[in-house]
Amino acid sequence: MMRLPPLVAVSCALSLAILPAAAQQPPPAAPNLPDKVPFGAPYGAPIGLEQARKIVAASLAEGEKRGWPVNIAVVDTHGELVHFARMDGAQLASIDISQRKARTAARWRRESKVFFEAYSKGPPIYGTLDPGLAASAGGIPLIVEGKLIGAVGCSGGTSDQDVVVCQAGVDALK
Repeated sequence: MMRLPPLVAVSCALSLAILPAAAQQPPPAAPNLPDKVPFGAPYGAPIGLEQARKIVAASLAEGEKRGWPVNIAVVDTHGELVHFARMDGAQLASIDISQRKARTAARWRRESKVFFEAYSKGPPIYGTLDPGLAASAGGIPLIVEGKLIGAVGCSGGTSDQDVVVCQAGVDALK
């Protein structure tokens, strides 16, 4: 009988022990292949200053009514700043955060809260794709006649407060 070197013998024994376990594994799940690309709103003409002012004014009014001092940013389809306002007493760190939330919503064509939900459920892959991504609620795309024209981002309150203030701006477009 042929004797195997000890390392080879252990390796063979481990392979034989693993084979039955591997054979019992369920097949991988079928990939999720939707018919259409999600969050695929086409880009429209970028938002102009007058529309951006209207959004900021409505958001400011909502923040003032509720006593929530926030920062409000409106960006175009590329995520570039068109108009910005900082309410008196708004958190200074939230200046950049409001702009990143708006930029995230415009460039990714979805609410920034989608990324928070994705991070809480699984690996943070999106952060590896865009280091400027804001994975927090308060960034909302601006869709007019089915086309994305930009986004609004609010920051300074809780995520839910930021969304309420931003939504007032979105509603001003209707």
